[in-house]
Amino acid sequence: MGHIQPIWSDPAAYLARIRPEEAVLFLDPNALAHAYARFQRGFPGLVTYAVKANPERQIIERLTALGMAAYDVASPSEIDLVRAACPDARLHYHNPIRSRREIALAEAAGVASYSVDCLSELDKLAEGLADHRVDVAVRFALPLAGASYDFGSKFGATPARASELLARAAALGFIPAITFHPGTQCTDPKVWAQYIAAAVGIAEAAGVRPARLNVGGGFPSARDGREHDLGLIFQTIREATAAHFPDHAPELVCEPGRAMVSDALSLAVMVKAVRGGDLFLADGIYGTLGEQHQIGLTRRLTVIPGDGIPRGAEARDWRVFGPTCDSLDVLPEAVSLPADLAEGDHILFHSLGAYSTAMATRFNGYGAARLVPVQSLYPA
Repeated sequence: MGHIQPIWSDPAAYLARIRPEEAVLFLDPNALAHAYARFQRGFPGLVTYAVKANPERQIIERLTALGMAAYDVASPSEIDLVRAACPDARLHYHNPIRSRREIALAEAAGVASYSVDCLSELDKLAEGLADHRVDVAVRFALPLAGASYDFGSKFGATPARASELLARAAALGFIPAITFHPGTQCTDPKVWAQYIAAAVGIAEAAGVRPARLNVGGGFPSARDGREHDLGLIFQTIREATAAHFPDHAPELVCEPGRAMVSDALSLAVMVKAVRGGDLFLADGIYGTLGEQHQIGLTRRLTVIPGDGIPRGAEARDWRVFGPTCDSLDVLPEAVSLPADLAEGDHILFHSLGAYSTAMATRFNGYGAARLVPVQSLYPA
């Protein structure tokens, strides 16, 4: 029989008993189930999980057990990961750049949908796929604000070019579709409405009725310290689609990553040393805190004292370094924490389920994080 991992009551109980020096990611299965149910109940179409956000096998297996049957993948490795956990899953390979070998592997794995944003990649699919009875979603981008960083800087055709690609995809016998990504941690529902309005213009210019409209990911988590109303975003998507596609609404698809897993995991990192106004932690930007430089510091923090005595001093700003020998291993801004923080304390970074283990390196031998299930992420 396999080993059954115990479920701890909360991170504080685990840290007091085990006293780990390495980073630990705590998973609340109920929080993951809540996020899954929120999308399944609220989004008016097919929900696919963006594996890149957190490719841990436990996450894929738990989502599959909850009923997730469609996944957004970006590489053959992610395809293999999902197929192992969910052999019958619908796979959307929406990384717009693929080698010919990757196309062959994807077809052998039964990928159902691909995205493109340029003619050369569309022609590569046409040449490489023996069966054209798959979705080809043309990805476009608009110069819109509202997200933590712009996904259109790397991928996404202009609307005019997207119309040409959509017409070409349909002419090649593919199932025509349109896709976009509003950008990560997008908090403005109007961004989705503006993209949907542009999508109908692309379809009309191409003379094509898209079978599906993939509204991307970008749904916000609570990492900025706020609870965001995903219901309002879902409602905006539903209403914008009905308004702009009144007679031939395409099937809607979304691909949440961050909003599915971020708030279900918290990271505990031990304070290795206190030196003046500087903290040195057991993990940093080469490990599970790697994304902090891209979209800012996670705002939900909890201190778990190593000696069990609550830290009662007023907060002060600390400069926070990771454990490696590289001076670049520092958080991008000061962190407000109690002034009496001490070596051996743990800092809990909440909403760290997305792009934490996925971005971690093993530089200097650091970066590994144990995954531990708990009943609640917040100490009683």
